Amino acid sequence: MKRRSLMAAATLAALLGTTIGVQAQTKWDLASAYPAFNFHSENIAQFAKEVTEATSGQLLITPHPGASLFKAPEIKRAVQGNQTQAGEFLMVNFQNEWPIFGADGLPFVASSYDDAFKLYQAQKPILEKKLSEQGMTLLYAVPWPPQGLFSKKPIESVQQLKGMKMRAYSPATARIAELVGAQPVTIQEAELPQALATGVVESLMTSGSTGTDKKLYESMGYYYDVQAWLPKNAIVANKRAFERLDAATQQAVRKAAADAEQRGWQRSKEVTAQSIEKLKAEGMQVLEPSPQLKSDLAKVGETMQAEWLKKAGEPGKALLDAYKAAQ
Repeated sequence: MKRRSLMAAATLAALLGTTIGVQAQTKWDLASAYPAFNFHSENIAQFAKEVTEATSGQLLITPHPGASLFKAPEIKRAVQGNQTQAGEFLMVNFQNEWPIFGADGLPFVASSYDDAFKLYQAQKPILEKKLSEQGMTLLYAVPWPPQGLFSKKPIESVQQLKGMKMRAYSPATARIAELVGAQPVTIQEAELPQALATGVVESLMTSGSTGTDKKLYESMGYYYDVQAWLPKNAIVANKRAFERLDAATQQAVRKAAADAEQRGWQRSKEVTAQSIEKLKAEGMQVLEPSPQLKSDLAKVGETMQAEWLKKAGEPGKALLDAYKAAQ
């Protein structure tokens, strides 16, 4: 009898141990809008893998690339509402909500990787505070390659953009289209191939990376390397979901995020060079902007910076002052 009782107790303990182990595992979904082969998505996949390894499987993060879980404009709200525990969003898309989100979309304010990183360091403390107020925790942020101008026809000045259907993916790109006299057409990245195939878009400003991902060389003949700005994707977690993790798991996520950020910035630089070479290899004319086009776009940038500062107020001025002081 005593032996049977001991065996029963051992069996119960084993079952309880199994149950506790299962309950201890936490599962997160991470929503992204970009294709699985995009460098941002590959970086997210590596981040998720490293978190799982560092926590011995106690936190399992499943990436959902290609807008398969939520469309790009929906992801930020989904993370805030814990419909997905983590997600990636392009910050400049939300500058109408909070102007500071659009700081890295100001044309020609920070158009090199060194300058973009300095701007990020000035932006990061207030960005973390704002996201926390919105119920999110910033994990890391990675820039896209510098934004250039794709067109179906040669462009020597902004005068030639007048009347063209220009793709807009953010308030800033929509405003650029307005300022140069083009017709802004709001198209998210996942919808871009069809828009190009049907002639809905005749020109756009985006990165060389998107240009190769979406095979813009099949529908457009010209790419002007204007290096206008380097917009960043923020990878965020629902704040409550993050705070429910134990201290060791939080530390593991922070460590993997820091590694992903460093890796992502480096990979973005590599992708910039690779994308330019790919566009050339596919027959696209990759050109430096003419002096007139550079001058015209610089004026657009000055107008947009002045408009942004009016909306951003003192926090925006303080941010740009801090950035300029670091240069």
